[in-house]
Amino acid sequence: MLYNKQKYTRPQFAFKRRTQGLFLMAESKVASLEGHELADDYVRTHVPKGRWGDTWNLFKSNFVKFVIINAFTLLFFVPGIMIIYFKDVIISQMGLTYPFSSNPLFTYPLTPSMQGVQEGVYFSWDVRFYALLFVAGIIASVGIAGACYSVKKLINTHGQFSLKSYFHGVKVCYFNVLLPVELFILFVFSALVISDWSAMAIANGSSKGGPVTAKVFIIIAAVVVGVICAWVLAVGVSYKVKLKYLLKNSFVLLFGTIFQTLFILGFSLIPVWLLLIGESIGFFKIIAYAIFLFFGFSFIILCWLAFTQWVFDMFITPAVKNEEEARKANLSPKQLAAEKEAEEKSVARELLAAGKSELVGRPLRPIEGGTEVKEVAVAFGRADIQRVSGDRQKIKSEVDEYYNEHKSDTRYVEYEKLFAEREKALSTTDKKGKKKKLDKSNLLNK
Repeated sequence: MLYNKQKYTRPQFAFKRRTQGLFLMAESKVASLEGHELADDYVRTHVPKGRWGDTWNLFKSNFVKFVIINAFTLLFFVPGIMIIYFKDVIISQMGLTYPFSSNPLFTYPLTPSMQGVQEGVYFSWDVRFYALLFVAGIIASVGIAGACYSVKKLINTHGQFSLKSYFHGVKVCYFNVLLPVELFILFVFSALVISDWSAMAIANGSSKGGPVTAKVFIIIAAVVVGVICAWVLAVGVSYKVKLKYLLKNSFVLLFGTIFQTLFILGFSLIPVWLLLIGESIGFFKIIAYAIFLFFGFSFIILCWLAFTQWVFDMFITPAVKNEEEARKANLSPKQLAAEKEAEEKSVARELLAAGKSELVGRPLRPIEGGTEVKEVAVAFGRADIQRVSGDRQKIKSEVDEYYNEHKSDTRYVEYEKLFAEREKALSTTDKKGKKKKLDKSNLLNK
């Protein structure tokens, strides 16, 4: 059908068919997520506009909330930031004390060869300090879990946020966040250490082939693992599933949306790109630091989770409710019972205005369901008559059974009670000794 609607060249059509195949594969293998959505303290409501239009409006109208989320998340990143800062300070101080740039022709006594010493210093201190990032990752996961759950709640409820829900997110999502964070730190740590080792080996005169190959390989591996960890994080903060299904579904969704994933990740990391550009252009560095300070982390999380929510809704039937259902979902059982009773009393009073009737005052079994009486053919015998008689008896018993089950419902009890009160009032005489008349004006008022 798609091929008939629009003309494609053979390569374009083959690419389109492969893309559709990936989507169908993902749709068929993520069924285990359906019904396990992680939404303990909120109920999803319908998106009034498109996913991306709603996300942009959400960001504009709730900017202060994203700043608050960003500030709380930034607090949990302080240990990691301090580790990197002190590492740079120590290496800078060593650069002032070590004779890396001294000239042996004008110094006495002569200094030994410094070939590879600078690279060795970087390697030694990077291993020591970056190993502490694993501990910092444990702390940072607290902020990431709270931020992801809060942003997910903002997306699904169009603006609901509280600090209580932030820490509730930490409670329900922490371990699902800790796994991908620590795995990503492991590969980043490996990439940094191998890069330092590569520079040190080359400075000491080793062949460039092996060190450069190892460096390129670990950087590519870190990027690939980072993309996988992003999907594990998205699934972990969205659904309550076991570790096996968490990893399985993350891989399926990644390979089912590989091109969209790479594009959205690139767009989400705009604050990071500005920071990298700022290494050579100071103006961009100031902008990047300002963005990270106010809403950088929130922006990255919002873009990524809005995209993943779009993917989830495309492959998994979302548990979306309207505003009235969402309101009732936040009520306690006692409040729901009181509201239901009030609604049934209101129905009884409305029906009362039309006059008492067995059709509304007595529980009647719905037409749908139950025993059906089959038509008798033109030529029939005693067996057909007995069958019809038996079906009628079954229907009568079903009607009586339905009546016994529902006769104590509030609406019917209230209906009978109100009529009993009215009939009692109507049976008495007024001040002049005359009997009251029954009319629609006094059915609901004594």
